[in-house]
Amino acid sequence: MTREHQGETRGWAAARKGVWSWLRFTSLRLRLVLVFGLVALTAAVSASGIAYWLNREAVLTRTQDAVLRDFEQEMQNRAGALPEHPTQDELQHTAGQMANSSQRFGVLLAAENAAGETVYGSSGGLGGFALSDVPESLRTAVNKEQKVTSANKHAYHLYWQRTSDDGTPYLVAGTRVIGGGPTGYMLKSLEPEAKDLNSLAWSLGIATALALLGSALLAQALATTVLKPVHRLGVAARRLGEGKLDTRLRVSGTDELADLSRTFNSAAENLEKRVADMAGREQASRRFVADMSHELRTPLTALTAVTEVLEEELEYEGEGEGEGGSFDPMVEPAVRLVVSETRRLNNLVENLMEVTRFDAGTARLVLDDVDVADQITACIDARAWLDAVDLDAARGIHARLDPRRLDVILANLIGNALKHGGSPVRVSVTRADDEIVIRVRDHGPGIPEDVLPHVFDRFYKASASRPRSEGSGLGLSIAMENAHIHGGGITAENSPEGGAVFVLRLPQDPSPPVDDDAGDGAHGGDGEGSAGDGSRGKDAKGRA
Repeated sequence: MTREHQGETRGWAAARKGVWSWLRFTSLRLRLVLVFGLVALTAAVSASGIAYWLNREAVLTRTQDAVLRDFEQEMQNRAGALPEHPTQDELQHTAGQMANSSQRFGVLLAAENAAGETVYGSSGGLGGFALSDVPESLRTAVNKEQKVTSANKHAYHLYWQRTSDDGTPYLVAGTRVIGGGPTGYMLKSLEPEAKDLNSLAWSLGIATALALLGSALLAQALATTVLKPVHRLGVAARRLGEGKLDTRLRVSGTDELADLSRTFNSAAENLEKRVADMAGREQASRRFVADMSHELRTPLTALTAVTEVLEEELEYEGEGEGEGGSFDPMVEPAVRLVVSETRRLNNLVENLMEVTRFDAGTARLVLDDVDVADQITACIDARAWLDAVDLDAARGIHARLDPRRLDVILANLIGNALKHGGSPVRVSVTRADDEIVIRVRDHGPGIPEDVLPHVFDRFYKASASRPRSEGSGLGLSIAMENAHIHGGGITAENSPEGGAVFVLRLPQDPSPPVDDDAGDGAHGGDGEGSAGDGSRGKDAKGRA
């Protein structure tokens, strides 16, 4: 297929799509115009048909009655004056006289002469009117003798029939002279009447077309009048859907459309109040979480310092085993619990602050040119996961990303695989259509099907029987938010070979708004996402 042909095909497809979109956009308008047009067409055709039929019958009946009356009178006056056995010349002469009447029709007379032979006399008009021009059925009816009764005073009557020859309509009639005499036939052309009726039909057709056109214009005008408020309502609804809650309609009149506009304004006003109320509550809730998180950081800082001292004492006591420890064996489990829970509480506060930034829309990217393989290696090395993770990533795959947020995502995905999946955890990196695709696969039992739709929900934990796990259920949701802010996303599924697979897709150049206020964000992660920082390397390695 040539490029020119492909261009023509695409152009035709685009034009057809445009036509169909226009039809869909104005479907109600088209239906109104079509309904008006069909009603007008039906009315006009019915009226024209009735008018044509009435006029046709009137014209033909009037002409027919005048011709038959004149023919009958001529038969009585002229044909009736002929002798009982006329000659052909007498018949010819009488037929010519009858044809010169006011109606100008052709005449054919038939009678028996003195010798008993049938002779004919024709007026000679209309190309020679002959007996063969008279329908057989009409001749039979004319020559049939009927019984004379009180109701039927004559044995023979006048009969007529309309025929057509080469498209020209004719009136044919025949009768016999009352009291005995020749049989007469008449042939009258109805072409002038047919032309008049054709002119009438054309006039009615033009009137019908004009009526149809007028009804279409009227329907268009009425549709515009009716649909204009509907169009305004549609525009207002779209603006309302776009978040412009102050949208209102101008109301005029007292009809149903005006009532609809008032209802829309009332609904929009109530919606604006409710959204404002919800936004105020949400903002207050975010402020509360942010303030609470900030207020907790000060005592947590002191607690963290104390727990670090206690942890060092525990490690020192373990190394100097046998020399007498400074902790009572009954107190040591409580100290370890305090150290673990303090670390967990600190991670939770950091995660809450990060979630608050995402909800408030203040989270920003600090982009840098990143070698994805080096970044993954640094993430794994900082958490001492080198022995438990297989990395399949070629160096040289670069992308403009936020290194800190990418580290949060990777720490959550890899840590989650190490904790809830099974070793070895395999991380692979590929490039596909201006995207960086990072797959994290474990060899564990996989994710239950009922859990898959919720793995990125906040505070969601797959096991309800372990509500006090090390994680808070925010790690994967924070990873997803960090992927979204890059313009990418994360999907979770089960591998056919076993284990869970998390697929991270990030654009090579997201080009989002850049701000450096994200530098104090949490390093994300928790037990659910296992996104620890470098200080937890020994603990993470031990769990792996």
